[in-house]
Amino acid sequence: MIGRRSFLITTLMAFGFAFLYIPILSMIVYSFNESRLVTVWAGFSTKWYVELVQNEQILNAAKLSLQIAAINATGAVILGTLAGLALSRFRRFKGRTLMTGMTTAPLVMPEVITGLSLLLLFVAMEQVFGWPAGRGMTTITIAHMTFSMAYVTVVIQSRLSSLDESLEEAAMDLGAKPAKVFLLITLPIIFPAILAGWLLAFTLSWDDLVITSFVSGPGSSTLPLVIFSKVRLGVSPDINALATIMVTIVAIGIVSAGLYMQRQERRRERDIQAALAANQ
Repeated sequence: MIGRRSFLITTLMAFGFAFLYIPILSMIVYSFNESRLVTVWAGFSTKWYVELVQNEQILNAAKLSLQIAAINATGAVILGTLAGLALSRFRRFKGRTLMTGMTTAPLVMPEVITGLSLLLLFVAMEQVFGWPAGRGMTTITIAHMTFSMAYVTVVIQSRLSSLDESLEEAAMDLGAKPAKVFLLITLPIIFPAILAGWLLAFTLSWDDLVITSFVSGPGSSTLPLVIFSKVRLGVSPDINALATIMVTIVAIGIVSAGLYMQRQERRRERDIQAALAANQ
């Protein structure tokens, strides 16, 4: 019975991974296709990558997307970390329920509703305050930060909930101030979660399409908007090449972050074992 259950689980996992990754592998293979037809193989070629590098529209859109994603991820990590600390450390304060609802609402809110509400907000702010002037990089960054920080808050809060508070209490008993305890004790422990939140916020901003389409304006087309406009006219091989580069960059980032977190976890376990050995 156990062997049959294990075989069933393995088979389902294989079908699941095949369903997810075979289309991606097919796209990568056809990005090296000589033919302009993406479904007809005509030989190996890298000309679409050369053509992609010479495409100013895509390069400018990629540069704008990178800038927005980096700023968004950094801002979302700062705000999400503060929100996660407040929700995990201060369990009883006035307005906690409201704050919890506001930080988790973007997780379940349809993107169409979020984009439309942010557009109306930016229009009203421009009429009243004169800022932001028009739709562009600023409005896109604010919009992305609005929903990205919700994901970061969940990641940070879950990590802090499993943190042993006795470490912080011991440091304060030895005379360390709260700010120093956070910088020397709490921050290094939750840094893998912060890094994971940064990568998650970066990825969410990098590939967002629906919300960006509401809050963007002329001259501020991000890479997903450019790709979507091109795909509507038919998939071209240079889009396959661009998607392959994006997949490669994301894969390298995820693998690097995973290796770093594994190394940090092993180092923390060695430190704990050394401390226990010293106490014995």
